[in-house]
Amino acid sequence: MLIRYKKNQEKIAMGLLSFMPDDNDVKSLQETIKKYETDDDWHLYLWKYDDDIVGVIGVRIENGIKAVIQHISVNPSFRNMGIGRKMVDEIIKLYGDKYDVGGNEQTKQFFDKCKNDLEK
Repeated sequence: MLIRYKKNQEKIAMGLLSFMPDDNDVKSLQETIKKYETDDDWHLYLWKYDDDIVGVIGVRIENGIKAVIQHISVNPSFRNMGIGRKMVDEIIKLYGDKYDVGGNEQTKQFFDKCKNDLEK
């Protein structure tokens, strides 16, 4: 289940974001989390599986017309269970009516694969 990030989940979110290739030092992770907390165009969601938070997905609204998935990560112990695909699907449902949803350089390939799978 996709849930909105809250400040008290900061350490969990930082841990999940640390699995992203370019965001793995503490200072960078803190800056990323701060941006999600303070910028109205940045939205962070967590994926809850049973009682555990096992995934994170971040969206940036760009120019009021695009919803760009800029972070997506799943705890390695929960990978290959379709959680990333489910997160992308939920983001498309949340933002797809109002924005053109897509990925950035880091997430585009995974986003496109998920979108193609959903369209089949």
